[in-house]
Amino acid sequence: MGGAAHFVFGIFGNISGMLLFLSPTITFKRIIAKRSTEEFSGIPYVMTLLNCLLSAWYGLPFVSPHNILVSTINGAGAVLEALYVLIFLIFAPKKEKGKILGLLTFILSIFAAVALVSLFALHGKNRKLFCGLAASIFSVIMYASPLSIMRLVVKTKSVEYMPFFLSLCAFLCGTSWFIFGLLGKDPFVAVPNGFGSALGAIQLILYAIYRDSKASRAKKAATAGGGSVEMGTDSKPHHQDEKQPPLDGHV
Repeated sequence: MGGAAHFVFGIFGNISGMLLFLSPTITFKRIIAKRSTEEFSGIPYVMTLLNCLLSAWYGLPFVSPHNILVSTINGAGAVLEALYVLIFLIFAPKKEKGKILGLLTFILSIFAAVALVSLFALHGKNRKLFCGLAASIFSVIMYASPLSIMRLVVKTKSVEYMPFFLSLCAFLCGTSWFIFGLLGKDPFVAVPNGFGSALGAIQLILYAIYRDSKASRAKKAATAGGGSVEMGTDSKPHHQDEKQPPLDGHV
């Protein structure tokens, strides 16, 4: 029974995770159509790519048994994020392109170091511990990225930059993998995703509080057809005193 439930929550986590990874397609349709990255930042996509690579590596059977479903969704996520980064590099201005290429080289070096050390220097529980810690650290960092957007929602009393569907998927994804980690007795899956589930719940509460506010209605009318915020994106809001950081989600 426990094994069946473990598998079911893994499948559900794959589905909700794929919805999160596909959410930036709206932004990239806009980038391709305008042939410009505008005010979007490429940094979140690069960081999400690192997170996906580390999590996919951690889920491989020779690193942590019974976590292959972690590898499947994060492997797919890595492919999508790599595609997003490539498109961003094509349309980014020269200065931004150089910055993203430098960061991409850095994060690929980190992944290569983790993979090589775990393959040739560590074995058994030590390998799982090392890879699990690396994946968990970047998962928590990625899940924490919406904090400033949540602060912006409270400050402006508007949910313009925190779409309901995205917040819902973040909550469902984090909850699915949190339960998956609990059933599999794997703290490296349960802890970061429990953190993500809690943040997703807070985002939904904020959405319920501010979705019908006057500020939200006014901004929806004023910015119809404007930018969007997705997991793995950074669209800077048009507030002179507020810079929006990356927002992303992990599986």
